[in-house]
Formats: sequence, structure tokens, C-alpha cells
Amino acid sequence: MQKIKTKKIKLSSSKQLSFNLMLWVVIVSGGLLFMPEPLLLMLNLDASVAAYSHFIGLGLIIGVAYLLTQILNYFLDEAITYFKGKRIIEVIEEKVRLLDPAERALLREFFLQGETILTLPQDEPAVRSLLTTNIIENLGNQKHYAIQGPTADYKISMRARIYLNRQVLRLPTGEPSEDEMKNLIKARPHFVNNIVNPRKHAA
Repeated sequence: MQKIKTKKIKLSSSKQLSFNLMLWVVIVSGGLLFMPEPLLLMLNLDASVAAYSHFIGLGLIIGVAYLLTQILNYFLDEAITYFKGKRIIEVIEEKVRLLDPAERALLREFFLQGETILTLPQDEPAVRSLLTTNIIENLGNQKHYAIQGPTADYKISMRARIYLNRQVLRLPTGEPSEDEMKNLIKARPHFVNNIVNPRKHAA
């Protein structure tokens, strides 16, 4: 993970350096080509500009083309990110309306245990379904067990939290009665005994 982050930082720095270089090429080339002739004479640049004007013009064209390409890529990336985020929200809204009992029970565990992070079995169908639809996020910390299979840490995604209220999760309002508590305990996931709070486990 650290290597990936380092590569991203290096790539970002390289792009920034290229952008700054091309920006200066455009500024300098444009300045030399469009600078008033008296100023060129005063700076003794008139002969150099006349001799290398075609190279200066070529540099200006290349620099402008590069900058325009980067600006276009930026807006395309922003558009892709926007529509991707919009699609994720649509998937979450649809999934929240169609939660099955196992998925709803799993999500209730976050509220019943009062934890933002739970260790869950990765191969559990409800876990995979909620992960695929962006309701929960995998935080890593994978562990493999011979009996119960692989587990990882999960949390409810920020986008999904606003849709998961007491009504959706079928949690009682206020303090649950004895019967309501019995029903909640009865409806808990079959793997609930294997759910481990990472912080308590670490302690």
C-alpha cells in the first residue's frame, strides 16, 4: 500500500513538473513573439527572435496544445467522477429499498454494537452483496481461519449512512422492550459470534 502511495505521489509530481514547464514555454514563447519591437531592441533580443522565430512559434503551439489537453482531461475526469458518484448513489438507494433479512440484520449489528468498524466473514453472501452495492466498505486487515474462512474489517460507507435509519433497519424507536430485544437477538446473523470488534480484539 505504501509503495502504491509513493508511486502516485511521484506520478503527480511528474505531471505537475511537466505542466509548469509547458506553462513557462507558453509564457516565454508568447512573450517573445508578441513583445513590441522597441522592447525587443532594448533587450537586444530582436536578432535572436528573428533567427529562431519558427522554433519559438513551434514551442508556443506545442505548449498551448499540451495545456489544452490537460485542461480537457481535467474536466473529463471531473465529469467521470461526478457520473460515477451519481451511479453509486442510485445503486445504494435501490439496494436500501430491497434489503433482504440477512443484509438488514448485518447492518443492524453496527448499531446494536455501537461500533463503526466490525470484522466480518468475507465469504458471507450478505457481506459480499452489501460490499458490491457500496453499502459497506472493506478496510482491509484480512485474516484467514481454517474453520470460519477469511475475515476483514468493514464499515458502513459515508454515502450509505444517510439512508440507513431506524425505519429502514427496523429498529425500535427509543428503548426497546423485552419482546423487541428478543426479536432483535433472534434475528441477528448466524455468524454473529464470530464478529469481532477490532479495537476490543487488539486490547
